[in-house]
Amino acid sequence: MSTRERILDAAAELLRTRGVAQATTKEIAQASEVSEPTLYKYFGDKERLLLAVLEERLPGPSRVSIRPGEGDVEDNLAELAHAALEFYQRSIPMLGALLADPKRMQAHREAMSRHGAGPDRPLAAFAAYLRAERDAGRVGQDAEPDAAAALLLGACFQEAFLRYYAHGPDAPTAPRTFAESLARSVVRPLLP
Repeated sequence: MSTRERILDAAAELLRTRGVAQATTKEIAQASEVSEPTLYKYFGDKERLLLAVLEERLPGPSRVSIRPGEGDVEDNLAELAHAALEFYQRSIPMLGALLADPKRMQAHREAMSRHGAGPDRPLAAFAAYLRAERDAGRVGQDAEPDAAAALLLGACFQEAFLRYYAHGPDAPTAPRTFAESLARSVVRPLLP
């Protein structure tokens, strides 16, 4: 296993169990059996490491390959919703503590902005997908892609939070049938 992969594995585990606010780069370096300078050689800063964990170690919408005009719109959104449910459920324990510390949250927000990342990205991607489907005539012209994307992702986030709240970090992910019902509820009113 490469050094980079060892660092990512150790970071994913520590971020899952301790959260981004508590896990230190020193702990991550020790767990991956590298020095802190080596960790920074691969990941520049803690936020870049967090992004790599989120992108490479967690399932998520960015890993779903759908294209406007291909497949069924409802099926495509169900696929995206299922990935979002898994992503949110696994990332909530990592990021939750940031909400309790305004200074840390501000620093995190600024760092994510510098890296071109943040929680608004999936929302923008969902809305862009729906906008393209609307432009292709596969979604009604009166559809509101931004609102529909917010409804779908908001429902995914809420379900992930409720599962985490009720069962902790090892709660089972919502079944695909739940993602399908969310997609159906959002998409059907949008169809031409």
